[in-house]
Amino acid sequence: MRSIRHFARAAVLACSVTTAAASVASAQVSPPAAVLKAPAKPAPPPAVKAAKPKEKQWYEKVKLRGYTQVRYNQIGVTNERLVNWQGDRSIGKDGGILIRRARLVLQGDVHDRVFVYLQPDFATVVNDQYHVPTLRDWYADISIDKRKEFRFRVGQSKVPYGFENMQSSQNRAPFDRSDALNSALKDERDLGVFFYWAPERIRQRFKMLVDSGLKGSGDYGVVALGAFNGQSANQKERNSTPHLVARVTWPFQIGKQIVEIGGGGYAGKFVVKTAKDVTAPDEVRDFRAHAAFTLYPQPIGFQVEYNIGRGPELVGNRVEERPLHGGYAMAIAKVGDFFPYVRGVLYEGGRKFETNAPRYSTRELEIGTEWRPIDAVELTAAYAIAERTFPEPPYQQESGRLLRLQVQVNY
Repeated sequence: MRSIRHFARAAVLACSVTTAAASVASAQVSPPAAVLKAPAKPAPPPAVKAAKPKEKQWYEKVKLRGYTQVRYNQIGVTNERLVNWQGDRSIGKDGGILIRRARLVLQGDVHDRVFVYLQPDFATVVNDQYHVPTLRDWYADISIDKRKEFRFRVGQSKVPYGFENMQSSQNRAPFDRSDALNSALKDERDLGVFFYWAPERIRQRFKMLVDSGLKGSGDYGVVALGAFNGQSANQKERNSTPHLVARVTWPFQIGKQIVEIGGGGYAGKFVVKTAKDVTAPDEVRDFRAHAAFTLYPQPIGFQVEYNIGRGPELVGNRVEERPLHGGYAMAIAKVGDFFPYVRGVLYEGGRKFETNAPRYSTRELEIGTEWRPIDAVELTAAYAIAERTFPEPPYQQESGRLLRLQVQVNY
């Protein structure tokens, strides 16, 4: 009996020891409650704001372009005294090869509402000196609205008069501007302030007419008003009376065709340079009005302009105010990369920019074609039949014929 009690006591003790050992082992192996839980998600990193694009400096917004024209007018010349000093100095005796224009244009938006346009020419002829650098354009367009429909142009620029005068020589098919319109404004430019207005969609149309190769005149507004010195570009002003100018034009879209109709005029007082044996008033009234019609070549085009007015003209040995008139008509076609054309010019009146403002009588017929084999090169050939007044005393009429050639490089 006693042995049974000892055995039971030993069994109970063994169970107690085993249970205690198991508890200790369990306490050592089991992880803490915090370890059994799923780890918490890390907090998202703070959002990084998109970096603002760096605003371009003004000098990163401008671009450089230009063109060069090289001519030869000595083939088939029938009269060496037939000259056109304002248009092309290589016409006539000892003309040779001529760089007619060598232009570089720096242009761009230097501000949301300020556009600059700077253009020198490195091929101006001054007396007997060729390739003289001169200033052609140096102006800023200051827009007064976000859409740039209203803007002021300040500086030396083209005076808004006529269609052909406004058209760049880079885009014009005939070699030179007509005497009829170009006699109004030597180099087409002067120092002044001009206001332009055109709806945004019409400004885009003006741009398209140039970019598409349709011989547009550029964007000089639907309405143009301005005041300018009046003695022409790069010349000292000689009186206190500015010239005033106004022009209105609109390119109508008629089906697939575009027709542009415009007109305008200018008025002021001009001071004539005279020789010692010629007298002239201190100032002579100088005013003109013009009308223009253009059917763009798609594929057949037609262009006509005419102007009338009064201005200084030499009569005997005295400069007086006299009437003037003249214009041109041109038919032109677009046939692939070719632009064949024929243009007739008429002008009767004074040439105020020349010494003594001699009377000019001009008749000219030019038949030619322009070919653009690649965008960077244009080749033009034309046959001219002309009668023009020689620009020095005794101011005789000269007539003749010649073949004209030109290579134009665009860059």
